[in-house]
Amino acid sequence: MPPLPPPPPFIPPHQKQFKQSPLHQIVLSKQALSQQTLTPEVLDNSKSRSTEQPILKEPRRTNPIIWCGAILCMIFSLFLIFFGIATLVLFLDVKPRIPVFDTPAATLNVIYFNSPDFLNGDVIFLANFSNPNRKLNVKYEYLDIELFFSETLIAAQALQSFSQNPGETRLMSVHLISSLVHLPPNIVLELQKQVQRNRVAYDLRGTFRVKVKLGNFHYSYWLHGRCKLEMTSPPTGALITHSCRTKR
Repeated sequence: MPPLPPPPPFIPPHQKQFKQSPLHQIVLSKQALSQQTLTPEVLDNSKSRSTEQPILKEPRRTNPIIWCGAILCMIFSLFLIFFGIATLVLFLDVKPRIPVFDTPAATLNVIYFNSPDFLNGDVIFLANFSNPNRKLNVKYEYLDIELFFSETLIAAQALQSFSQNPGETRLMSVHLISSLVHLPPNIVLELQKQVQRNRVAYDLRGTFRVKVKLGNFHYSYWLHGRCKLEMTSPPTGALITHSCRTKR
């Protein structure tokens, strides 16, 4: 039997714990070397950053064109505010109202047919134009009156222009003549029935171009008058009822 090999030498535990491999020593030496070489650069950079001062740019001067534009905008805004206040004060003081159109009287003289479909008629009514404003003058530049039966135009008349002072009322006699106006058969039948019942209904429509004046200030607008009339049969047809309204 051969002899047993000798046992390995005994190494204390504290010597195994502190024993380092050559590779580990090389890595540690490289890290220490890099720390020694980088430390001066880092210190130099920190010193240079601490010594640097912030550079302040000089403020730019505002362009004169911008200043001029801002001044003009401010002046225009003040003008608008002043104009709005003046308009409001003027409106509250003057309190403008639209003129009023009415028909207080009317006469139906003639209704007859030359043939079954052609109407001839004669109507006279009294037109009342009122200016309810206390400080505004009114001028009627264009006046047109139309007479309708059952939504069919049967007569029309243009009137001469005129002016009205504040609070003034003007009465005008308007003569409307229907001459050979063609009507559909159903409209003819309806008109004949109303004549027999002694109640003939008409629609009177007025279209006016009105100019309102206050000193040198003036403005114009369109005005529309609508009246519904009921009259007795001709030849002495008189106004029974009427309702009128005027709007812009």
